Amino acid sequence: MYFEAELKGQKYKVDVTEQRNSWKVSFQQEGKDWVHYDISKRDYKQAEQYISFLFEGKSYLIDVIGQDTEYTVFTRNSFRAIKVFNDEMLLHESLKKGGGMSGGQDLKSGMPGKIIEIFCKEGDIVKANKPLLIMEAMKMENEMRATRDVKIKEIKVKQGDSVESGAVLIKFEEP
Repeated sequence: MYFEAELKGQKYKVDVTEQRNSWKVSFQQEGKDWVHYDISKRDYKQAEQYISFLFEGKSYLIDVIGQDTEYTVFTRNSFRAIKVFNDEMLLHESLKKGGGMSGGQDLKSGMPGKIIEIFCKEGDIVKANKPLLIMEAMKMENEMRATRDVKIKEIKVKQGDSVESGAVLIKFEEP
């Protein structure tokens, strides 16, 4: 399970994978390298609304309440307000911003996906609201459109490419 979170203005990428005997948990604080941990399933318990586990010799009890992107996490005798963006929320935010373009000089992938079709070529002038490409993410095809008139400076991907979140797909220049 991949998601992104924000705690006290700091952004994190989180990936949790269930293995046979452990949970593989990876964190990447914005601007830093990934850090990886294994949490043994022997040291993990789940109750109705909370989980308990041992990590590096310390006991953690975690209770999470919230909805959409706003969550409150109780652990180690304190409450923390955390924004959580799962794949669906990341895709929704990316599409609201025009695939990460938001008036900048490039179109970025808002989440991991596969390029299905590209509607432009280098040198083209694309009018606002016209499609640039289709990217498949979460088994859905998503059309990314120009948010303003742009000239295609460079196309960094080709049909069939798999891309990571934040990857530059197309670079623009003023028409």
